[in-house]
Amino acid sequence: MSKLLKLIGLLFGVTLANVILLSPGLLGVRIVGGSALEASFGLTVLFVSLVVILYGIYGELFKKIPTVQLKELKTNEDYVKALQNYQDIKVLREDIVFALGQELRLKKKKGGLTTLLNERFDKTELSYQKFASVVTEVEKLFYMNIRNILNKVSTFDETEYESVIGKKTSRFSKEILREKQELFNEYLSFVKNALNINEEILLYIDKLVLEISRLNNIDINDIDNMAAMQEMDALIKQTKLYKN
Repeated sequence: MSKLLKLIGLLFGVTLANVILLSPGLLGVRIVGGSALEASFGLTVLFVSLVVILYGIYGELFKKIPTVQLKELKTNEDYVKALQNYQDIKVLREDIVFALGQELRLKKKKGGLTTLLNERFDKTELSYQKFASVVTEVEKLFYMNIRNILNKVSTFDETEYESVIGKKTSRFSKEILREKQELFNEYLSFVKNALNINEEILLYIDKLVLEISRLNNIDINDIDNMAAMQEMDALIKQTKLYKN
């Protein structure tokens, strides 16, 4: 959610609360013309409302995005939660929101695949273990890409980026400006490439589900020849995550 929408929501919520609390036709609290207790309560409500609004404005407009310490992130959930902190970077917002959506889709697709495997195989079967193993490896790759995206966006200087792509760039020489633009383009390209790889993973899981569903019987020797398994295996080897 953008900062503007958050502020609009905050103002709407505070206004609605004040209307309910201070309208004579609702709770009947009056600041003027009422009892001393009502006046005191009404003024307190207005003061608290002002504090809430000012704090909200500070939090959305002036508070800096917290720096992510990658070494402190231990679980996949940590990566996702940390990535959510960077949704307000304008140039990266769409990609970050898309990455978070991909993660939700991964959970759903993996859940569907796990259900299918449980229906078709016993967990002790080699076929089940082979399918589960490759899916686990591509899942590791998926979250490694989330971590890599975090590494990039956490060091992305949005203010400098806007100064480079903006109209007021005459203070830089053409050579410096070109190098700065190339640097930021590398940031953006890296993020998009990671998203593309994760989208491939989601596609391969869909393909694997379809292939398993189509077959009445699956022989352990045929698993390696399945197109989706070969694609996943190639992707894993390409990123050096595959362990023999």
